[in-house]
Amino acid sequence: MSLLAEKFKEVLYSVLPITAIVILLHFTLTPMATPIFVRFLIGAALVILGLTVFLAGVDTGITPIGQLMGSSMAKSNKILVVIAGGLLLGFVISIAEPDLHILADQVDTVTSGIIPKGIIVVAVSLGISVMMTIGLVRIIKNFPLNRLLTIIYIVIFILALFTTPEFLAIAFDASGATTGALTVPFMLGLATGVSMLKKDSRQSEEDSFGLVGITSSGAILAVMVMNLIMRPGEIAGSLGNGAAAGESIFTPFLREFPIVAFEIAIALLPILLLFLIFQRRTFKQSKSAVRKILFGMLFTFIGLVIFLVGVNAGFMEVGSVVGHDLALLDNKVFVIAVGFLLGMVTILAEPAVYVLTHQIEEVTSGYVKRMIVMVALCIGVALSVALSVVRILVPSLQLWHYLLPGYIISILMSFFVPNLFVGIAFDSGGVASGPMTATFILAYTQGVAEATEGANVMVDGFGVIAMVAMAPLIALQILGLIFKLKSRKSRRKVGIAANE
Repeated sequence: MSLLAEKFKEVLYSVLPITAIVILLHFTLTPMATPIFVRFLIGAALVILGLTVFLAGVDTGITPIGQLMGSSMAKSNKILVVIAGGLLLGFVISIAEPDLHILADQVDTVTSGIIPKGIIVVAVSLGISVMMTIGLVRIIKNFPLNRLLTIIYIVIFILALFTTPEFLAIAFDASGATTGALTVPFMLGLATGVSMLKKDSRQSEEDSFGLVGITSSGAILAVMVMNLIMRPGEIAGSLGNGAAAGESIFTPFLREFPIVAFEIAIALLPILLLFLIFQRRTFKQSKSAVRKILFGMLFTFIGLVIFLVGVNAGFMEVGSVVGHDLALLDNKVFVIAVGFLLGMVTILAEPAVYVLTHQIEEVTSGYVKRMIVMVALCIGVALSVALSVVRILVPSLQLWHYLLPGYIISILMSFFVPNLFVGIAFDSGGVASGPMTATFILAYTQGVAEATEGANVMVDGFGVIAMVAMAPLIALQILGLIFKLKSRKSRRKVGIAANE
């Protein structure tokens, strides 16, 4: 119960700020039809309940499985076992990620089925599995993280030259969406399980980070390759009407429940089967430990179903309504300012950000204070969302105008920043682009694109997750440079004192 109470508190801080903003806007700038507003409130309650149960399930079920799998693969001392395990585990964990399902649903909806949800989920999961395998092999072979990231992003930039604008936005959004609440704990567990077996404790600590950053690039590569294979031509997306305002308040929830429950059951089943097979042959965990993990899996399923039903039936719809109505106002400052505010409260309230900031303060022995990290992330993500809205309002601005220089700066910085910070920075992109970004903020920018003359929902509505995921790469590496300079200064002072 203490775990549930802790998670409930974290989730409450995450969802309530956005809910408060929507309520304020409803009674001021963007009044909504009563059924839509009531569905939002019900959806928000379900999101809070679902995320609480889901995160508790991840902690007791998914993360321990990841650690067990990682240590088992590393103990085999066989590179082929790591490769096979990485490919299999990467696919099954990615295909169950809720943020990926939300993004794929959005793409399916705005393209009227031209880019089906199933194809996106499978393609991205394949890309994730390949890159996660490469990331695990890197840990074992001690290949430098910054060099591997440089190679990966050179390939991405080359493929980007042949990728249509519609797929470019989806590709980088998929990168942020796949590193969500389910995959990140699992991948960190795998990385920790593999790197802990190293004799060098410092090397082990550094290698515990970076796997998420490498793995997320698989989503970008997969969508770009999918674009080259499909070649669908120009796609003009539209949000459609969503749930009708006159529809019964509870009808969308009842309609979504069986669909979501079936999809999640199918997605989580491979993870459960793999655990049971490995438990019988390799893990040999005690009955109480197995029982705890199975209960964690059950909590993961129940929480995920409640969360996605709340998101699909009530919560996300209002994001697009608010964005649409604000974009129709004559004064465009409001739509940009609300985007900035949404970005700020999202990162302030993201539970995983608190874990990350405490971790950085601990690793740097207090040199880099968590409050400084929070301020840097806050400003970075808020600006990312605001700039995404500006990009929609200004037709000449394109997504690559932001992403290309941003990633070039990030890669160049990785050669001057301590290795630990490089890993933390690239992992933190997945931390920043959490459930609220994948749901409400993505819907918000799509609503803005729908209402803006000359904008295309497919090209301009997507891309905000990519922007949010990129902000920590620069912000945290800057902090890494600050830490490096402070460390040199301290050592210099010690040297001067010793000479005296």
